[in-house]
Amino acid sequence: MKNPTLSLDDETYRQARIAAAERGTSVSALVRDYLQTFTRASGAAPDHRVALFTALDQAGTFRAADRLNRNEAHARRPA
Repeated sequence: MKNPTLSLDDETYRQARIAAAERGTSVSALVRDYLQTFTRASGAAPDHRVALFTALDQAGTFRAADRLNRNEAHARRPA
């Protein structure tokens, strides 16, 4: 496995560290996953992790207080 050296400005690196920490991974793993996705042949199977993380990034925040209670969740809609 190769270990390339990258040059990043301080703010980009700081944001990458935050993104990695939020995902429980490292900056190296984020870069590796991105490059694997970027360089994948068009006929290869899609990486569903990328779609998942993209959807999570776009979803915003969730709070337990925002959930429906049991009765609301099982309520029938009027016909």
